[in-house]
Amino acid sequence: MNKYGTILVVDDNASILTAMRYLLDSVFERIVTLERPDDILKTMAQEPVDIVLLDMNFSLGVNSGQEGLFWLRAIRKQHPQTPVVLLTAYADVSLAVRGLKSGASDFVTKPWDNDELVRKLKDLLDMRSEIVTLDEMEKEHIRRTIDRCHGNLSQAAELLGITRQTLYNKMKRLS
Repeated sequence: MNKYGTILVVDDNASILTAMRYLLDSVFERIVTLERPDDILKTMAQEPVDIVLLDMNFSLGVNSGQEGLFWLRAIRKQHPQTPVVLLTAYADVSLAVRGLKSGASDFVTKPWDNDELVRKLKDLLDMRSEIVTLDEMEKEHIRRTIDRCHGNLSQAAELLGITRQTLYNKMKRLS
């Protein structure tokens, strides 16, 4: 069975992190765990993370979910393509709605159902890797090539192995 890439699990409860490691070991190639959310952005800058499972509360006695929402927004700002699943023991509908409006991909309550959690994570990652059209691939390749050439279309056309006029035509057709 092919495993998914890397998941980052952030929770202040060491027992939760241990349980997640056991649960997700057969699903992910790499499981990175953090007890403190302060290290999230540094960790994500140092290595590619495919999905984040983020607790909503980190301070003792606090259960408003505001800490999780803060870190969700920070992750979405720096890594907008990375899905974030919120995890909390203090679930309520308004918190879930706020999380989803802030960019969360899904919301899971503690205690979680193992099979349901794994299914949600797999579904989110599978949706990210859906097939793109050839036109979308070509458009992205042209864009990256032009960026690499710092906007020099003659150089980009040469790298692509086409004439400048053909590049213009493709850009016009794909826009």
